[in-house]
Amino acid sequence: FMESVMIKVTRFAPSPTGTLHIGGVRTALFNFVYSKQQKGKFLIRIEDTDEERSTREFEENILKGLADMGIVPDETPVRQSERSDLYQNAIVQIIESGQAYYCDCSKERLDDMRSKQQADGLKPQYDGKCRNLNLDKSEKSVLRLKTPQTGELIFHDLVRGEVIFQNSELDDLILVRSDGSPTYHFCNVIDDHDQGVTNVIRGEDHLSNTPRQIHIQQALKLPSLEYAHLPMVLGQDKKRLSKRNAVTSLQDYFDQGYLQSSMINMLARLGWSKGDKEIFYIDDLISDFRIQEVQKAGAIFDPAKLDWINNNHIAALSFAEFKSQLLPFLDKQNIDLDSKENSDEILQAMRTSKPTLAGIAEDLRPYFFNVDSYDEKAEKKFLIGSEKALEFIQRKLNGLEIWDEPSIDSALADTQAALDLPTPKLNQPIRIAMTGSTQSPSLGLTLCLFGKAESNARIQNALDHLKESPS
Repeated sequence: FMESVMIKVTRFAPSPTGTLHIGGVRTALFNFVYSKQQKGKFLIRIEDTDEERSTREFEENILKGLADMGIVPDETPVRQSERSDLYQNAIVQIIESGQAYYCDCSKERLDDMRSKQQADGLKPQYDGKCRNLNLDKSEKSVLRLKTPQTGELIFHDLVRGEVIFQNSELDDLILVRSDGSPTYHFCNVIDDHDQGVTNVIRGEDHLSNTPRQIHIQQALKLPSLEYAHLPMVLGQDKKRLSKRNAVTSLQDYFDQGYLQSSMINMLARLGWSKGDKEIFYIDDLISDFRIQEVQKAGAIFDPAKLDWINNNHIAALSFAEFKSQLLPFLDKQNIDLDSKENSDEILQAMRTSKPTLAGIAEDLRPYFFNVDSYDEKAEKKFLIGSEKALEFIQRKLNGLEIWDEPSIDSALADTQAALDLPTPKLNQPIRIAMTGSTQSPSLGLTLCLFGKAESNARIQNALDHLKESPS
């Protein structure tokens, strides 16, 4: 006798009322990883019943963002707006079960009731006036659930443990509006059942929806589900990252040159950690992630941590991969790699100059274009008054037989000794002459990459510039 093994099914159910944001991607990722671990299925359901705010553009943005992250559903996504037959059948079922009733209380009555309750210091909730009146459906009636009025609703949450709600705190919730459209909670339960969902993994902002949805399941005698409510993603200010935070949109991060693997690494850390291991990839996550280990406390999204992670992921790419990932960012800077014979050496040297591909591409500009201006602070601090040092090193470099890093380093050391200068007083003016700023790899390597003629020309430009500028 073999028991049929229940296949685990998870789902990500976004509303297409804004672009895909970081909190949403994290929820989708945890659902995706959990289903892969369980050799189950991961689904996407577009909850587009808010007709006013839902758009196809937002839907496309969400699906594309997830696909860019490698989070792809095992079946074609469904849209709630196209499933009304399913909901209408369920409405008939719940009415027949005797677990729901029509209510024709006017908006005025409900407003009045709520203000009285608030004045008395009570939680505003529907008072059940129509519960036992057996009203027929009319133009203005809504359909409400007969929520159990006593006892507790208890469920086990994989993250939070046992969660208890008092039924008396929950009023008779509206299942169908007066225009015949089903409400969010009702569609949610019907869809989960219809799609065979077994595990609901979502943000803790949905925790208060869970007892509502369980009551609907019970009224329809549907099997119960397993729940896991993830901690909220918070910004540096410990406040919730909302859809309205511009920088929380996933595409913004890709545009700055954060890698897909870095985003997965960062998002997985929002609420879950594996000992001391900081850097990992999707396969590590599928083998190591445990939903029960997710923390309850809010998870802080730290941009500095993301930079550190991205630096590590960029460093781990093969050179060929690094180059191909960097190309679109070089295009934006109009950098043509073929314009320099040693462009590969330059890329290799600058590979860790910044934590993002966009930053690295920008730092590469001086190696492919002339320096047309010097960083103002750097010029004031180091360049002005450095004529003697620049002229001395220029002669020294021009006299070199062999142009390589060791020869250049030794010329720099000789000059520093001869002029009795601290390192920054010699190195920084040369750096500024070469790149326009004080940032570059080691100076010997930097000069080596530019070549003798170009190094000479740039030092000369800096000297000419100093002659012209009123000191």
